[in-house]
Amino acid sequence: MKEIIILVVLLPLMVKAQLPDHIYKPNIHSVKLYKYGDIYSYPVMALNGNDQLELHFDDMDADIKNYYYTYQLCNADWKPANIQPYDYIRGFQTNRISTYRNSSIAQTRYTHYQVTIPDRSSVPTRSGNYLLKVFLNDDTSRLVFTKRFLVVENKTSVSAQVLQPFNSQFFKTHQRLQVAVSNTNAQINTFSPQDLKVVIVQNNIWSASLLIDRPTIFRGNYYEYSNEESTTFPAGKEWRWLDLRSLRLISDRMQRIIDTAKRTEVIVKPDGERRQQVYVYFHDLNGIYTVENNDGDNPYWQSDYANVHFSFFPPGNRPYEGKSIYLFGELTNYSADESSRMIFNEERGAYEKALLLKQGYYNYSYVTMMDKKQSDNNNTMSFENTEGNYWGTENNYMVLVYYRSFGARVDELIGFARLNSIFQR
Repeated sequence: MKEIIILVVLLPLMVKAQLPDHIYKPNIHSVKLYKYGDIYSYPVMALNGNDQLELHFDDMDADIKNYYYTYQLCNADWKPANIQPYDYIRGFQTNRISTYRNSSIAQTRYTHYQVTIPDRSSVPTRSGNYLLKVFLNDDTSRLVFTKRFLVVENKTSVSAQVLQPFNSQFFKTHQRLQVAVSNTNAQINTFSPQDLKVVIVQNNIWSASLLIDRPTIFRGNYYEYSNEESTTFPAGKEWRWLDLRSLRLISDRMQRIIDTAKRTEVIVKPDGERRQQVYVYFHDLNGIYTVENNDGDNPYWQSDYANVHFSFFPPGNRPYEGKSIYLFGELTNYSADESSRMIFNEERGAYEKALLLKQGYYNYSYVTMMDKKQSDNNNTMSFENTEGNYWGTENNYMVLVYYRSFGARVDELIGFARLNSIFQR
């Protein structure tokens, strides 16, 4: 009986510890993981290749701590794989992050940490989905944050294109993908079309990704995924932007800058609904942010932080009935939770949210979700009320192909492709 009680108590903690792209400590800010030297890229690397990734983050306690990291192999659905770490890590299981520097020329004090992975003494040996897990004092139970990255072993040929839906209900507001996978030259034995899984991710938003486990057409070594019901995304609109690269000059989306003895306050120009506005294309970063600085030489430890105040005015200055509104993008880890939920100010008739942000260039949007009392089990984020959807919107897509051989306990990532909808218009 005692063993059962202990298992019930520990199970929620084990599940919580595996949340992808999640920050567990309030002193950690500006976590960025991308390909080495490319601040706009998604962290993808080839198995047994020379690719490297950069990890950067700030500790607002401004002291020196012993941070370590490790890798967790996951299946296509981001649940931990049922194999031991020594089956997918060659070398040390944990590694210390030894490169750090105190902030300088900045009003806000913090310690910046960075590391390049994989280290030659600790290398992933299998393809698939990975969580980079950072923790304190070489104690894996003291988890600080997690970040996703992908390791690909290209065994298939993947092609895809973005098309306008046939369905009249989605014709002007959604985008559908047509994906073709060929494993003619791959050394894999597929006993069934369902041995392959395809995942499609729009603008790095994993919570809205589509997992397809059955092809529309299957012919020999050719698999096509074109069922409109399972390959269609709301198109949204180009992301809103905020330029924080300088806290000395007011950029086009700032209303004013307030310097205080403790920290700079930035008031962003008020936002409103865009669903009735005519679609206008402009270049954006599709929801990510970059750490950049026009006031100093090094953006990582010479950038300052500011309390950034966002406000959204709904129609008639009245709150949405039965819905909550969230500030959305990489700046809130693409999550709709209490940390990104906006509070309605009755006096102003506006939703408000303040975030502590580092100098850089930010993309963001507003999404709505039904409140728990009004929602069902399939409650999803929606751009419909706040942004609107237009089929010609420029979006990035990732197509990932997973394979699990007969008797295997983990999904391999054997195909990967990136495409942009702007070339399909």
